[in-house]
Amino acid sequence: MFKFNRKIEYALMSLKHMSLKDKEELTSAKEICSTYETPFDPTSRVLQLMTQKNILQAEQGAHGGYKIIKDLKQMSLKDLSEMLIGPIEITTCVQGDYSQCAISEKCKIIDPMEVLNHRVIDFFNGITVGDLINNTSNFKKEFSEREG
Repeated sequence: MFKFNRKIEYALMSLKHMSLKDKEELTSAKEICSTYETPFDPTSRVLQLMTQKNILQAEQGAHGGYKIIKDLKQMSLKDLSEMLIGPIEITTCVQGDYSQCAISEKCKIIDPMEVLNHRVIDFFNGITVGDLINNTSNFKKEFSEREG
């Protein structure tokens, strides 16, 4: 079954939470963790990584926290995913040289898996983080059209 990595979930929850606040208002990792009952260390690491990638700005101190500095409508879900967990690879056989797959020499589905992987990448590339977390009507409409 295809599932999002927890890092992506924590990032999306954090970005959604911060997007509901005033643009200059800071949000602490502790606030996010207590609101959504997420574990502190992984959530904090995701926030730090998004800061390193210039999505968030961090302010230190007793009243410090994070705020969004990137236009999330200009960032695709693919970009966020690759930033947090690396390239999108739905199976081990799409890792380029097939070295991670013990049955690659006899496998008959490598080509279809590569096609599927490219389609997933294209799909993720077509969804902006801003539209996803803000659940805009355009996103709902586009997703419904793709599914229907």
